[in-house]
Amino acid sequence: MHKPTVLVTGAGIGIGAATAQAFAAAGYRVIATDILEEEGRSVAAGIEANGGVAEYHRLDVTKTDDVEAVVSSVQDRYGPIDTVVANAGIAYRVPLAELDDERWDHTLDVDLKGIMRVCRAAAPAMRTARRGNMIALSSIMGVAYGWDEHVHYSAAKAGVVGLVRGLAVELAPDVRVNGLAPGYIRTAQSLSREHSSGPAGLAEAAKFIPLGRVGEPEDIADVAVFLASEAARYLTGQVIVVDGGLLVGRY
Repeated sequence: MHKPTVLVTGAGIGIGAATAQAFAAAGYRVIATDILEEEGRSVAAGIEANGGVAEYHRLDVTKTDDVEAVVSSVQDRYGPIDTVVANAGIAYRVPLAELDDERWDHTLDVDLKGIMRVCRAAAPAMRTARRGNMIALSSIMGVAYGWDEHVHYSAAKAGVVGLVRGLAVELAPDVRVNGLAPGYIRTAQSLSREHSSGPAGLAEAAKFIPLGRVGEPEDIADVAVFLASEAARYLTGQVIVVDGGLLVGRY
């Protein structure tokens, strides 16, 4: 029986780690990639310890050659990748007056171009096989909100929405491409006081989220598994907001 393969970027921590674990539980072979070697290896080892199949590859999504090498290695051994979850991303608080070209470029290189690189590398074999899924991580900050002192992040995450739509049309009917736009999720990034909400900010956010709590990485991971499944077979080109009702709620 064919064991489907999922490649997850940024799989070492947060949403990426939860996504890797969720796909493993769903019967996938997990290719966990990250620049965080210790964390990435730990996730893969944890999956294997629980009876799943996983391997870690160091991957910097800003390096085209590295992306193509990892994708080629996986395809050579297991055939076309069934699902790509392009999750790797960064968020740094930088006021506009201090936002130089270098920091702008780096954020877009990781958060937007990094997603494109992975999808571009995986697409040819998927199209030849006439099957496959791509799932890209955007954010409510790229779909509906502006985020002060994070205009580079907001711009990149908005770009992911356009990337999803364009890829969905270009790669149809062979490959489905969708996105996820998480709301407030309890991750190392969101818990950072320096660059994001911090613990106090998350606690405040929970007060105006209709479902009454901040999201957990598993809340996003489970939707990613759904998007890759046959249950989502007629769904493509969409960016699904997973935010506990935040955007539609009154606060």
